[in-house]
Amino acid sequence: QVQVMESGGGSVQAGGSLELSCAASAYSMGAYSISTDCLGWFRQIPGGEREPVATIDSTGGTLYQPSVKGRFTITKDNAKNTIYLQMDNLNLDDTAMYYCAARGHGWCLLDPDSFRVWGRGTQVTVFE
Repeated sequence: QVQVMESGGGSVQAGGSLELSCAASAYSMGAYSISTDCLGWFRQIPGGEREPVATIDSTGGTLYQPSVKGRFTITKDNAKNTIYLQMDNLNLDDTAMYYCAARGHGWCLLDPDSFRVWGRGTQVTVFE
């Protein structure tokens, strides 16, 4: 069993930057490495559907939602079993709860339903 935990959310003025982190680990005596898995960032506003933001696969290949491409960058550190989401030039529409998820396969889909393990989320609020 795998668990993921997000950190790094907060409040930032429009045009500013934030970096989110997601640390992955196995429960109890198990072993898990993000080097063999696809992980992703998703976001959700109250009353809205969970939408994909970015994913990174086992080879480091990335996918982005069009609205964040060029502003957000997803990276990973296999040695730390951690992925990151660098968010630059944030705007009001980026305000949401951001979730990290692990898919359980080495390649990615931008489909929340294809991800098996989810974190509890971290809030990002962008203000004028």
